[in-house]
Amino acid sequence: MQKLTRRSFAARAAAAAVAVPAIGAAIDLTPNASAQEENLVATMVTDTAGLGDQNFNDLAHAGGLRAAEDLGIEFKVIESTDATTYVPNLTAAAEQGKLSIGVGFLLTDAITEVANQFPDNYFLLIDSVSDAPNVESVTFKEEQGAFLAGVAAGLMTKTNVVGAVGGMAIPPVVRYMVGYEAGVKSANPECEVQTGYADTFDDPALGKEMTLAQYNNGADISMPAAGRTGIGGFEAAKEKGEGFWVIAADADQEHLGPGFQLGYVRKGVDTSVYQTISEVVAGEFRTGAQNFGLEVEYGIGFEDPYGRISEEALAVIERYKAAIVAGTIVVPTNEDELAAFEPVPADSLPEVEATPSA
Repeated sequence: MQKLTRRSFAARAAAAAVAVPAIGAAIDLTPNASAQEENLVATMVTDTAGLGDQNFNDLAHAGGLRAAEDLGIEFKVIESTDATTYVPNLTAAAEQGKLSIGVGFLLTDAITEVANQFPDNYFLLIDSVSDAPNVESVTFKEEQGAFLAGVAAGLMTKTNVVGAVGGMAIPPVVRYMVGYEAGVKSANPECEVQTGYADTFDDPALGKEMTLAQYNNGADISMPAAGRTGIGGFEAAKEKGEGFWVIAADADQEHLGPGFQLGYVRKGVDTSVYQTISEVVAGEFRTGAQNFGLEVEYGIGFEDPYGRISEEALAVIERYKAAIVAGTIVVPTNEDELAAFEPVPADSLPEVEATPSA
């Protein structure tokens, strides 16, 4: 039985990156040109965090830009200033093109309303589910990736205190928060977990303040799942200096604080946007709900691209991942499920044979 090393983990992450691109990376889903819909206009409507949030809006944007480059479609963006602009923005998107993309749980009601008004158009909703018949709804099992992040935090903390900052207490963020805590408690039952919600996705200063409060209260690792608010987590880590870490949500955010990102939860928003655009181009648009987790490489994952997690911790993370995919561990998705969750000790899990590195 082969032990998982940092090198082999990095090799596997690199292999996954081929199938699940980071922001801006290319994937080959180009349909047969003879089946392409001509002159497709796809319009993305952001939530209020807008472009520059460093995670799900930017990921969706990257997927759309890549589709424009690879598939020859026209890709547009409308940024929402507040919740009252969701319906008019989605209406404008539907009027100017065949495919409208709503990014975020907060657009659920608006996209359902507008999709029903434009029955011949296509709509993609990220992070929630709409019952409109012409909407493809894509959600993710954030709790699974966050659980692995929690395992990493619980094993790598030096103070035995870790934290997490959520944006708004909507289902995708709650899944991040409770999955993280379940992972910490499974890997390190004695570790204290400090959590809090900022009630906004658009306040980096508040994110910094909340993360600093956790650091000053003993935490040495914090995971922000908070849109632009989460940028403040990196500012807090940089202010505190060496020994303080951030686990990023949705995307690799190393550039926000070089040397301060312990790892990140990867969420395949960019791939989902690209895939849906390719479906429309090929005349194969699929309606209904899809939910992606650790079982697919383009769903959720946990990555250590900079080799900052110990080989021993990586081996344990891989064992937990295998148990989640197998259904042995069912990660909680809300506070009630977290309260009922029985932490799973690492020593109760079987060893996992790693794929040999090149």
